[in-house]
Amino acid sequence: MELLDDDGNLFGVVNVVDALVVLFVLAVVAAGAAFVLQPEPEPEQPDIGTKNVTLDLGTQPDYLVSAINEGDTYSAGEKSELTITDVHLTPQGDQARVIVRAELRGVVSGDSIEYANAPPRLGRALDIATSTYQVNGRIRAVGGDDTLTTEETNVVISDTMSAADAEEVTEGDEIRLGERTVATVENVAVYATNDPNQRRVVAGATLETYTQSGERRFGNTPVRPGQTVTLPADTYTFNGQIERVGTLEPRGSTTERTVTLQMYDVREDFADAIQPGMTERAGDTTTARITDVETEPSVIITTGDNGSVNVVDHPYNRKVTITADLTLRETTTGLTFKGEPIRQGSTVVIDLGTITVEATVVGVGG
Repeated sequence: MELLDDDGNLFGVVNVVDALVVLFVLAVVAAGAAFVLQPEPEPEQPDIGTKNVTLDLGTQPDYLVSAINEGDTYSAGEKSELTITDVHLTPQGDQARVIVRAELRGVVSGDSIEYANAPPRLGRALDIATSTYQVNGRIRAVGGDDTLTTEETNVVISDTMSAADAEEVTEGDEIRLGERTVATVENVAVYATNDPNQRRVVAGATLETYTQSGERRFGNTPVRPGQTVTLPADTYTFNGQIERVGTLEPRGSTTERTVTLQMYDVREDFADAIQPGMTERAGDTTTARITDVETEPSVIITTGDNGSVNVVDHPYNRKVTITADLTLRETTTGLTFKGEPIRQGSTVVIDLGTITVEATVVGVGG
């Protein structure tokens, strides 16, 4: 059979022009089907970045403090996630202040990211909600590493406490929050005051501090002289004013001086109780030793009816002159005794165990 007959039919059946039209239509349909059936291109995925921030969660009760840990995560949206990378605790009142370092994940926006539809800015409030707790805090720093810049900072702190609490303050005491040690008492000295029920306590302590804007802080408190920090131990709470930073020892070098003290109008039985050899001690240190005691009657000055002045001995009050060797500290501003300036006319308090002496300084030896 011929491919084309005299009438132009293909194989004598189909006109060749009609065949070409059919083939063209089939080709178009096939191309359209291929176009329609090809997979749609996947949408372009946004770049995801991270930014580290410091969050101040404020004061929290013990049950929340124990629950907050490194590794805790919170999703604030489809492409926004927060992960706690470091936790710092400090006492504040009867609770703990919680500072955390957190990594934020979000869509890259310029040189920052979008976390929960906004960039992380100083002062912005963020929520953290896990399966066990929910808290919120404010951003205090943006950028840097995933851990807080922390260090141990030595300080000298002082507080006036009840005599019973003062006896509880012991070298080696650890201040713990949420199973973390946040401070340690390294040394302690307890001194008498003019109130028999109160004691002045001076301690060297190591604080776990962190750095914010170039300044060391203990919780929300800048670590510098004059600031007050709270150290709650198991049996006492030390509300200490910082006297020195960077050392565990009070200011100045130790020196021993012979000091002359006087007491006036002292009852005879009290005067007789003060004896040479009596001492005051602070821990293993002898802070005062009585070397000599002189007593004489106090005087009474009366005026007679004729205007005459009469000086007579008091029947039972005494003037007491005490010579004592005191352990002092010599500073650039003068001598101190138990942290207080000592000079002629100042008052010192010495706890001799059975009695407490409050006397006026009348002379300080060289």
